[in-house]
Amino acid sequence: MFDLTQRSELKYVPQHPDVKTYANIFGSLFQWEADDWQSASLSWKKSCYIHAGISGAEVTLKGPDAQALVSMSAINDCYNWKIGFGKHLVMCDENGLISSHALVNRVGEDSFAMSAGNPWPWLKLLQTKKYNVQPEFRDIYVFQCAGPKSLTCIEDLTQTDLHDLKCLETRHVKIPGKDYDVMVQRIGMSGTLSYELRGPAEDGPAIYDAFYTLGKEKYDMKRLGWRTYFVNHTEGGYPQTSCSFSQACDIDPAFNASGMNLLPPIYTGSYDPANARARLRTPGEVGWMWMAKFDHDFVGRDAVEAEAKNPKRTIVTLEWNSDDVVDIHNSQFRDGEPYKYMEMPIAPQQPAGGNADRVLSKDGKEIGASSSCVYSKYFRKTISQCTIDIDQSDLGNEVFIEWGDFGGKIKKVRATVARFPYLDLVRNEKYNISTVPYGCKK
Repeated sequence: MFDLTQRSELKYVPQHPDVKTYANIFGSLFQWEADDWQSASLSWKKSCYIHAGISGAEVTLKGPDAQALVSMSAINDCYNWKIGFGKHLVMCDENGLISSHALVNRVGEDSFAMSAGNPWPWLKLLQTKKYNVQPEFRDIYVFQCAGPKSLTCIEDLTQTDLHDLKCLETRHVKIPGKDYDVMVQRIGMSGTLSYELRGPAEDGPAIYDAFYTLGKEKYDMKRLGWRTYFVNHTEGGYPQTSCSFSQACDIDPAFNASGMNLLPPIYTGSYDPANARARLRTPGEVGWMWMAKFDHDFVGRDAVEAEAKNPKRTIVTLEWNSDDVVDIHNSQFRDGEPYKYMEMPIAPQQPAGGNADRVLSKDGKEIGASSSCVYSKYFRKTISQCTIDIDQSDLGNEVFIEWGDFGGKIKKVRATVARFPYLDLVRNEKYNISTVPYGCKK
């Protein structure tokens, strides 16, 4: 059985001599910054990147009741689901707060696999003994590759035509000359053309090395580290537990006693640390209510259905006033107490699901919570995700963000409600694959 409480080691990627900084993320060691953050943050718009930072536990449910359990855990329709395709499952607690969300693939008639996600909602249902299901755990690498050259590079690596691969579809391929089975899926967090490669953890370093060597030489591939990774989430419009908001299971005593909470949130930002709710989200508050299907029972259904009938908040991008951001940086060089230091390109450093800054209307009313603040090198703007009152969500609405930590010095930053998602390039699901050069012979 895969040990969910394992501690940090570098095992999914090779140790490249030029990579100097690593970070312990969710119990494993990952690249913090490999290629510089400026070029890495442009890679998914201009070339492509490889990112290994969501490698880890894959949990597979197998058994005659697997689909029933998965359906009970999620707001989604889990029956209209083809084998070989994935879904973004959203799982709530009894109060309709998001406890976990993850990519789940249907890998067989009675088999569902979750990667890069928290399986606590599944394991909690298993504890009821109502389901004839067996969980299986394995350690896998997950290499994300995104950008206009990503497909060509993957085809070159595998010498396989993948132009017909649909969004969320999976396919098993081989790398010529290497005895590795690689799962390729058209999915990603960049907001642009993107894919993931998956397989057993022990194969990871060799495949990463082969992929990056090829990509660097022919496709200007960059190695994206955790320092820059969530720039793509904020630009691309992907809220994320443990990074832009906290999981509801973080306040579940049973979860915290299980030993599975490898990264307990630290409540920072201008919201009072005693206010856990400011760090939690409902499906509607992150723009995911469209996934909810009320034709089946699921954990938290009453609360989610009530929100669907009477929504109060939605999600937008906030575009921060550049003069105010510059003043935050300038305060580090002036006499007196400076404002809270603003990291670049992400503030605070990720993972930071416990961070939430108060958002106020022009007349001082509290109207929302800002998180996942990033500097976009591509747009030359500081932006953040914001869950905001619906009547304050109109494009161009002017608001204030309280930048700082509760009880400390606060800077009221002027901001404007902007489009969500913020990235204005063609999205993965709408990408015209016929315009992408082949990386292999047809």
